[in-house]
Amino acid sequence: MIKVSVMYPNTPGARFDHTYYRDKHMPLVKARMGASCLFYTVDKGLGGIGPGDPATYVGMCHIYCTSIETFQGGFGPHAPEILADIPNYTDLKPIIQISEVVVGQP
Repeated sequence: MIKVSVMYPNTPGARFDHTYYRDKHMPLVKARMGASCLFYTVDKGLGGIGPGDPATYVGMCHIYCTSIETFQGGFGPHAPEILADIPNYTDLKPIIQISEVVVGQP
């Protein structure tokens, strides 16, 4: 299984609408990807390691798929529509990482 992490840096003055991201954007991603997206999670940054430290990322999502090819096949055809929705919730540029899940929930 792979995980595609899309992370938005916590940048002073940047705009990020968590409600839109959670309720509109991510359901759009799942609807377009269909069965190629096994499931996804959405995170809202709360803080850093120390008291009062800001979160490194203001928000992020993790999309779980069986393989990179499955992700690409599900996301690729809908990329223009999905990417065009980004300005509706943020002015940040996401950082994207694809990882192999080596330990997970049973």
